[in-house]
Formats: sequence, C-alpha cells, structure tokens
Amino acid sequence: MNRISIWTASKIFFCIFISLTTSLFSVAQQQQPGFNPYQYEIKKQAEGSKGAVVTAHPLASEVGIRILKSGGNAVDAAIAVQLALAVVYPGAGNIGGGGFMVGYLQDGKKIAVDYRESAPAAAHRDMYIDKDGNALTEKSQNGHLASGIPGTVAGLFFSHRYAKLPFRDLIAPAILLAEKGFVITKSEASSLNRHRDAFIRYNTVVPVFVKETSWKEGDTLIQKDLANTLKRIRDKGAAGFYEGETANLIVAEMKRGNGIITNADLKNYKVRERIPVEFTYNGYTILSMPLPSSGGIILQQTLTMISGKNIAEKGFLSADAVQLVTETERRAYADRAEYLGDIDKVKVPVKQLVSKSYLEKRMADYQPDKAGNSSEIKAGIPTPESEETTHLSVVDQWGNAISVTTTLNGGYGSGTVVSGAGFLMNNEMDDFSIKPGVPNMYGALGNENNAIAAGKRMLSSMTPTIVLKNNQPYLVVGTPGGTTIPTSVLQTIMNVIDFNLSVSDAVNKPKFHHQWMPDEIFVEADFPDDTVSQLKKMGYKISKRGYIGRTEVIKITKSVSNKLLLEAVGDKRGDDDARAY
Repeated sequence: MNRISIWTASKIFFCIFISLTTSLFSVAQQQQPGFNPYQYEIKKQAEGSKGAVVTAHPLASEVGIRILKSGGNAVDAAIAVQLALAVVYPGAGNIGGGGFMVGYLQDGKKIAVDYRESAPAAAHRDMYIDKDGNALTEKSQNGHLASGIPGTVAGLFFSHRYAKLPFRDLIAPAILLAEKGFVITKSEASSLNRHRDAFIRYNTVVPVFVKETSWKEGDTLIQKDLANTLKRIRDKGAAGFYEGETANLIVAEMKRGNGIITNADLKNYKVRERIPVEFTYNGYTILSMPLPSSGGIILQQTLTMISGKNIAEKGFLSADAVQLVTETERRAYADRAEYLGDIDKVKVPVKQLVSKSYLEKRMADYQPDKAGNSSEIKAGIPTPESEETTHLSVVDQWGNAISVTTTLNGGYGSGTVVSGAGFLMNNEMDDFSIKPGVPNMYGALGNENNAIAAGKRMLSSMTPTIVLKNNQPYLVVGTPGGTTIPTSVLQTIMNVIDFNLSVSDAVNKPKFHHQWMPDEIFVEADFPDDTVSQLKKMGYKISKRGYIGRTEVIKITKSVSNKLLLEAVGDKRGDDDARAY
C-alpha cells in the first residue's frame, strides 16, 4: 500500500471512529440522571433567558430543552418534541396523524405549515351513510375506515428547512425512548386502561398498549416496532414512512381492517405552506393558522367583535364579560358551520367573514344582560367575493418562536395500531361533515363545504398562535380540546392582554366554552358559582363539564437592560410540563 493510500485509509478510520464515539456519547448523555426516562418529575413553571419549551409531557419537554442547549433553534426543538411525543404521549402525540405549525422567525419571516391529514383517493361524500340515509359515526370515529392520510412525518421534514441540526440528531431521543422504554405516569396508566377494550376491538393484532394486567404508574412502556419505524425515517427520510416497508405495513393493516388508504395515497401526500392569519387586537398583532383550520378565523372574528366594548372594565370571569364573549363565539361558530372548509377545494369568503363591517353587523342584535338564541342567530350573509390533540410552544435565544398543534383527533385516534410499525392511526375523517346536520364527536356541525371528497383536507379547530408586541414575539400559545381550542386560546390571550393576569393564572383559571350548537355554555367545575347564577338569570343554559383544554404558554419580555425574560407555563389540567434555561 502506497503512502497516499495509507493516509486515505487513516482518515476514513478516524472519521468512522469520531462518528461512533459521538453517537455513543450522545446516547450516554441521554441516559444520564438529567434525562432519566425511568425517573422524572413534572414542572409546571419555568423561567429563563435563552430558551423555553412547554409540552404535554415532561420527557418531551426535556428533549426540547436539550436540543436548544445543544445549539438547535426553536424549529429543531419543535421537531424533536413532536417525535418524542409520538413515543411518550401515544394518546395524541403521533406520526400517524397531522398538525399545523405557526412560526415567527428571527429574520421577521412569518410562517404557517399545514400538514393536516387528507382524504384517501377512494373516499367519497356518502361513505359513512347507510342505505337508509343514517350516518355511521361508529365507522367515521373508530377503526381502519376512520383514518385520513397521515401528514405529520411530511410536515416534520418540510419544517426542517428552517432548522439548524441534522434530522438524525432530532429523531435520536425518540428512538431511544421507544426502544429502551420509559415509565408511564398515573394519568397515562389510567388512560391506557380505559382504552383497553377499544385497542382489542379495533386492531387485527393486539398492540403493545394492551397487557394481561392493568397498567399502573411506574410501569415501563417499550415500543420496539415504533423504534424500528423511527429508524427507517431516520435512515430514509420521509420516504422511510410514505414508501417502502412502513408504507407497506400501513396498507396491509388497512386491507385487514377494510380501510382504504393505499400506497399511492401515501406517496402522493403533500404539505402546504400557507400565509398565517394576521390581525391586530388592542395594539397587539395576532398570528394564527388559516384554513383548513377554523381556529385563526374564529379568533379574528371573536376578538374583532369584542374589540371596543371595554371588556377589561367588565372584570375577569364576570357575568357581563362571559356573556359578551359567549355571544361572539355563538356567531363565529355559526359561520364556521356554514362557510368554512378546505380552502384548496371550496370557495370560502374569508375576507368578508373577518371584515370589520361584516362583524359589526353580526353584533348588531347583541343585547347585554340577555342570552342570544342559536335557533334564531344563524350564520351571517357576507357580501359575495379534535379533543385529544397536543400542543407545544418553543422560543429560542435568537428570537424564533414556534407554536405547533398536532392531533390524532380522538384519544388514541382510530384506536388502530399499524401492526409491525407500532404507531396509532388517526380518526380525522370524522372531522368532515359526514352528513349535513349530523354533529361530529365534538358536536360541530357542517355542510357541503366540509363534505368528504378525495384529496380534501378536513376542517380543523387547531389554533397554534403567536402574539406580537412591538413586532416581536410576546406570547406563544395553543391547546388541545377539539372545538374548544379556539375559545381556550381566545380566553388565554384576553386573560393576559385585557385582564392583566399572570401567565400561570391565564392558563389555569377556569375556562368556559360556547359553539353555537348545542346552545349552552360549558364551564369547568371550579367556575365561579355567582357568575353561573347571573348567566342563568340572563337566560343561558349552563353545563358543568371536565377540563377544557391544556394550554401551553410562553411569555417573552425584556428587562431594563434588554435581557430576554421567558416565562413558561404548563397547564394544571394534565402532565403538561415547562422547561427553560
């Protein structure tokens, strides 16, 4: 061997040695006590000056903050967190579902990435209606036929263009958590036990989420099949999911359970980059998600109708304030049912629906101290022209702010796990209007604009949102909760801007919800009794229910010396966790 060959061989050996050493060191780092998946705690509040992450699970938050500390930006952290949630939060975290990302980047660029699921090519308008014209909601909500084409993996790779670190570094923690396992929380154990029968009923092969005895807090969940799927994504990119072995496993699962997703459906899925909804409210700029999310439009409609009516003077959770918000929600959700759908497939008069003149007309019949009536207050006439979801908020030291909401739709989606691939499929087909006048699982109504059609994206309520103050990120906010998502985001923003609440109180104080139909105000159990009594006197029907949403918020301010101050809060309503440094 000549001198040049020896030198070349030495360089190759050295590079391989460094690569292996780095990989082993990375794994060793993740197994240190600071990142111990077998012993961890939930942190509800955190403050820092360089970066912050809030997610639905402490292990996912830990992954995100480590990515930031290692030099990644907010997009890097958001990608890594979504992958980690697919492992540690199977009820909603996913690679078998879809989502939306809204971002404000350090160069001032505003982005909205749509990786919502879409209907398979074989889908059609009446696919969930029997011969007698009855809606088959069991099939639209459970099992193989309920699934749309997943968009999450494609969305992660599309988002990666705004990231800094290699994708394999971002997926590594998720692979480790799936392969080596992690201990589950009390709430996760309870959730898995509640869904045991559904896992058995809607699967052709019993999944890892079912075991002979009941799950309990501290049990270890290992997902080898999911780890192998993540490795294929690591090695082959998006094609490691939408083509090849994983795609074949999805299609085989569909065939066994009479689903309709094909290899061509998976290969043809496309992410859409959209223009964020942008409007001003009381001196702040709001950035949110456009169609096929209804969230941004509902947020703009409600806040515009509230604007100028001195809601701050009415008082936080006062009957007058709740009544005003309720009446704006009634009108916005009536418009949602009548007009909104996939903007790529149907004509939606968006400009008219959010115009100030139109919204002033919508509130012309608003009467303080008196309940409106949804049977009388329909959608307006503009001039021509999901509850198990998960949210994460991330801010980095360079000024990037990212708000992401993803979903399987219902808890554990369709309940169907792709055998051999280890992940749950969504049940997003139920977010279409499967029959006019028939509510979906969240009680939302729709018409032809949101009817099923091949390749169409179903209407969503997800509302990832960023609030700017003086053209800089001020709040990063979002929540799960199906149709309660826009109203929870609305209240959180108002709690900070109008009522001057602390971030913790803005997140954790009682919430309420109205969505036109059914015509009632839903309130959490700790909602003030006096306010409830006054609202009933006005003529409202009030129904107490469980928690509304799980809001994740980061507030960004600066000190007198211009130092960044980050306040991160995870909602009290779940295992939500906040980290900062």
